[in-house]
Order: sequence, then structure tokens, then C-alpha cells
Amino acid sequence: MSTNLLDFTMSKHLVWLGLVCLFCFGCKHEPLKGPNDQLLRERLDNMSPTGNSSYYIFPEANDFSSIPNQDDKNPINAEKAELGKMLFHETGLAASPAYPIGESTYSCATCHIASRGFTPGRAQGLADGGLGFAGNRHQIAGYLGHEVDAQGARPLSVLNVAYVTNTLWSGTFGSFGINEGTEALWHGHENAEVNLEGLQGLEAQNIEGLELHRMEITDVVLDQFGYREHFDRCFPDFPAEERYSHKTASFAISAYLRTLLAQEAPFQKWLNGEDYAITEQEKRGALLFLGKANCSSCHKGPSFNSMEFHALGTKDLYEQDEILNTDHEDNRNRGRAFFTDNAEDDFKFKVPQLYNLKDYTHFFHGSSKQTIREVVEYKLRAESENPYVAQDQLSSFFHPVEMSEDEINDLVAFLENALHDPDLERYVPESVLSGNCIPNNDVFSRIELDCD
Repeated sequence: MSTNLLDFTMSKHLVWLGLVCLFCFGCKHEPLKGPNDQLLRERLDNMSPTGNSSYYIFPEANDFSSIPNQDDKNPINAEKAELGKMLFHETGLAASPAYPIGESTYSCATCHIASRGFTPGRAQGLADGGLGFAGNRHQIAGYLGHEVDAQGARPLSVLNVAYVTNTLWSGTFGSFGINEGTEALWHGHENAEVNLEGLQGLEAQNIEGLELHRMEITDVVLDQFGYREHFDRCFPDFPAEERYSHKTASFAISAYLRTLLAQEAPFQKWLNGEDYAITEQEKRGALLFLGKANCSSCHKGPSFNSMEFHALGTKDLYEQDEILNTDHEDNRNRGRAFFTDNAEDDFKFKVPQLYNLKDYTHFFHGSSKQTIREVVEYKLRAESENPYVAQDQLSSFFHPVEMSEDEINDLVAFLENALHDPDLERYVPESVLSGNCIPNNDVFSRIELDCD
């Protein structure tokens, strides 16, 4: 064979080899779509009250007009949300502690830490009287147990709270939504009297919460730290005697909280058309969530929450180790009945949202489970573990489901990974006007957070 012919033959083979390689490598970057994409979208369309899976897409955090469930008295704007972000993390508001040593040591974010999915990062939330960050938080020496501001149920996450109308596990706060028609219960109730102001759940709860957690808008906060001008810009229509108050602080914090949306979760990207944002295993898990596992019977809202209450028979918080200020007689263990005092509502708790469960350290109102898999296995088993909740008191949607190990793995993968927004820290300010450490400012937290 001549040299020219040999060169031509080799060149032809190289061209074909290059085309084959290009095709194959291209396939690696653009795999064929699996059959689960269409099936999953169809199932979401069928489940959605709008008939379209776009119902489950979150708005952008700065698309204020699209954020749902805003209070007519408190429309969101950028300045108000920014003030709320600062106040939520501002330890300088902790101005009325039980003892001087607790002053300026905690903030709202102490029990709603971004890196923990806006939960406490421990079984029980501790504010005034607590030392240390998240899971390392302990009682301050000198505080008696009953003097520590300790939560009687695990604080709910404030992520995606724009999809909540009435707050707390009991749905106590808020004049509208599920609390319409309950006005007779508001008078004299230890929490619900604030509903007489005619507010949505977030606004009502945050007014009550600032007082309950010993937080104040003081002259030091306004003038020494520099928040007065921010209140003036955000609330010019409020008279001076009301402009610097728990109410306006609540309005700012509530505006901020409604912007906490998990848009960067892979499932949100998939909903927006990125078919490869979640894995085939996670798609199988989503189909189980919407089908065989029966999760969506209760978790049906855009953030897989709902304003429904169901009895699951999980243990109460007092049954965990090192828990303060709660016991088996705590009315908060009654769930919705804590608010209504109706025996039919006993042990029924609000259905929580499901994004960023991967960041949680404890689950359920009583922190009785510590992993997503434990939660899934408990729900599939559907047997009450609470001695005060009989099996026949459990929700009618809560019944045993048999699933294989592979199916459980798929469901856990969906809950753990597809619903996990990896960058909730974008909602945390770099600093607050006091210059204090955030979210905690006690001596041990400052060491742990390395912010001195």
C-alpha cells in the first residue's frame, strides 16, 4: 500500500473514531431522560389544586408581590425585610433577661439557626438562661431550671413559613384561616388574646414571642445601635409612640421570615424544568411520597406542609434527656387542643413543611426522632409510642404501609437530598448593628463561633 493511501485510510479511521468519541462523551453529559420524569409531573399535576405542578414552585425571595399569605397590614418591601433580618439575629434585643448575666446573649435566631434548617439544632430550644451554640447549649449557672426560657415543644422551622397561615404546632396564632370562627376562645387564653388585633399568624406570634422571650426595643437598641432610623423609614405611618414597639418589630421580622424560601433545593430546580437536578433514585422516592407511602395525604402544600392537624402518637418533649420546664401535664402536649380545649383535637399537631430536613437534628414536636430514616420507619409502622395516645386516636391517614428496603432508601433520598437547599446562610446577615456575635452572644457561644 502506498504511503498516501495509508495516510488517507488512517485519517478516515481517526475521523470516525473522533465522531464516535464525541457522541459517547456527549451522551455522558446528556443522558436519556428516564420514564419517571413524565410520571412524576403527571402525579404532581393531579395532586395540585390548580391542576399544574407549577403550584409547588416557590417564588424568588425578592419577588415580594408573589410571596403568599401576607398580612394586609404588613406588606413586604425590601427595607422592611432587611430590618427584620437584622432584628431576628440581633442579640441586643435580649434586654429583659431573668438575670443581668443573660443580657444580650440570645436572639430569635438562637432557636432558628439557618445551618440547622432554621431549627434549634438540639432537642429543646433555650433562649434566656442558655449558654453555647446549638447542640452545645447548656443552662447558665445561677439560673434555676424554671427561670430558663425553655420551649415546651421543639420549635418549628421558619423556612418556607410563607405557606403557613396559623402558627405553632397548635395553630394558636392568627385571626384568620383555620382560626376564623374561634373568636370566643381568644379572650383570656394565655397566648391567643393577641389575635384580637386582627393579624395573620406570623405577625401575631412575633408580637407575643418578643414579649415572652424577654426582648425589647429600647433606647439603646434605637440610638446606641442605630435602629431608630430604620424603624422611621419602614414605619412612617405609625405614630411615634407606636413606631418603636413589639408590633413594628414583629412586622419587620414577619416580612423577613416570609422571604425564607428554599428555591435552591434540587427539587425546585427540577420543577423549573431541570430534569437532571434530581437523581433517578430521588424521582422514585418522590413517586413513593406521592403514592404508595401516602405522605402527600397530609403533606400536600407547596412546601409539603398543610394547615391540618393529625395525631401520630409520638413521644412528648419531657421524655427526652436534659429537658427543662415541661412534663406530662403540659398543655402543649395536647397539640391543637392546647388552643381549642376540645377533646376531639387532643394530640393533633400541625403538619410541618419538609424542606431541609437533612439539616435537622431532631424531629416531631417532642424531638423523639433524630434521623429522617427513623421518621420514615415510624410513619410506615404507624403504631403509637405515646402512653397517653391510644391507637384508635391516631389520624385516619396514619396506617401501616409495607415497603421494601430499596423503596425506603428511595423515599429517604428524596426527603434528604432533593428537598435540601444547600445555601440557607444567604439569609443570615454578615453582622448586626450592635456588633454582637450572632445568633448567640454568651461567652461560650463567642468561643464556639470564633467571633471575638
